[in-house]
Amino acid sequence: MHLEFRHLRTVQAIHECGGLARAADQLNITQSALSHQIKGLEEQTGVELFVRRSKPLRLSAAGLRLLRLAQQVLPQVAAVVSEFQGLRNGTSGRLHIAIECHACFEWLFPVLEAFRKTWPDVDVDIRPGLAFDALPALQKEEVDLVISSDPEDLDGVQFTPLFDYNPVFVAASGHPLSQKSYVEAEDFRGQTLITYPVERSRLDVFSQLLMPARVEPARIRQVELTAVILLLVASLRGVSVLPDWVVREVKYSSDYITRPLTAHGITRRLFAATRDSDVVKPYIQDVIKLAQVEAAKLRAQ
Repeated sequence: MHLEFRHLRTVQAIHECGGLARAADQLNITQSALSHQIKGLEEQTGVELFVRRSKPLRLSAAGLRLLRLAQQVLPQVAAVVSEFQGLRNGTSGRLHIAIECHACFEWLFPVLEAFRKTWPDVDVDIRPGLAFDALPALQKEEVDLVISSDPEDLDGVQFTPLFDYNPVFVAASGHPLSQKSYVEAEDFRGQTLITYPVERSRLDVFSQLLMPARVEPARIRQVELTAVILLLVASLRGVSVLPDWVVREVKYSSDYITRPLTAHGITRRLFAATRDSDVVKPYIQDVIKLAQVEAAKLRAQ
């Protein structure tokens, strides 16, 4: 037996309409063509699908079995068609994000909250880009967007600037280094440096300051949450280096001081890395725009 979607639609339409004429109108075919289709289907199955002596036209037991199949299958087919249509016109899809910037969680959540309201049919997920290589995962289509401050020349990958930021030194107001107008690499000797649990190469204080100067702090303490880092700093348990937008409220607290790294400060840029083929997708363009807008709000506070 060769069963097609059109056969299931026919059975369902006749059941809903109660007659051939109305069902033919619903299916946008002639009544003659519909009768021919039913005859061919009954010949294939070897059973009658309708009780023809009844008014309105009723399904036989075999016809009811096909109706149940139609009610199960046709909605699933319609859902897949709708999903594919959304993929073609850019209203649905997948946005799996990897973050190489640990502090970016606090900044990214408001972005995704605004994003989900505009793009409810886009599947969103976040994977911290700390336990795997995020950019190779982007090339392999395991993720769709990477937040990174270290752009690379990768085939098929485009880096879009999001915003610039300054990593700043954070210490308790009573710390000896609070007397300096800026701090240098040598100032970290003998200090307990409190960082996120991230590889050194992905921490600005190491990649931009300490590693080039070959300076090693006395101790490194890794802490997951920004609020806990600040609590430890205020308790004179150590010092830290955080993005300026993360500690934007610290400048209003008498418990802390912030200082530039080096006399001229250090400026870093955060990027959104995407595949070249995805840049034209409307929801990719929108999440990048939302990220830029949210970043501007943070820096204005």
